[in-house]
Amino acid sequence: MSFISKGKTVTNKTIKTEDADASIDLLELGRQRAQNSGVLFAGLLYPSEAWALFQEDKAVLIDVRTAEERKFVGRVPGTPHVAWKHGPDMAQNTRFVQEVEAIAPRHAVILLLCRSGVRSVAAARALTQAGFTNAFNVLEGFEGELDSYQQRGKCNGWRCAGLPWMQD
Repeated sequence: MSFISKGKTVTNKTIKTEDADASIDLLELGRQRAQNSGVLFAGLLYPSEAWALFQEDKAVLIDVRTAEERKFVGRVPGTPHVAWKHGPDMAQNTRFVQEVEAIAPRHAVILLLCRSGVRSVAAARALTQAGFTNAFNVLEGFEGELDSYQQRGKCNGWRCAGLPWMQD
């Protein structure tokens, strides 16, 4: 497990703030993961890597969970929200691409965060199909995978990594 501080430790790799190539290295690492996994969008980043890019203003971090998840489970401070699905029936947000486009241009590095890293994959695919060239999925999501007790938030994900988050 790795934690972010002002010294910027990212998945066992220390990134110095003055290192101009650090964010490029993280993006290339994410692109390589995507290529190795055969996904059809720009890349795959772990939460600590996404936080480092977001903190350095190298990327837009968009939360694609429902408004209810953000309110009751928590959210990353300073991030915009564009739900991939919404409502009790989890209906597809038909305006998703347009809502993202209102936040960031198609060439911007966009990091997509959901609960466990599944909805954000679908969101990254949709953005890529719509012409966005740098849509990245944040692996593990905000709450992470289910543990042996069928609970989230204990084995991986944004909160488990100790990254900044808040609850309303």
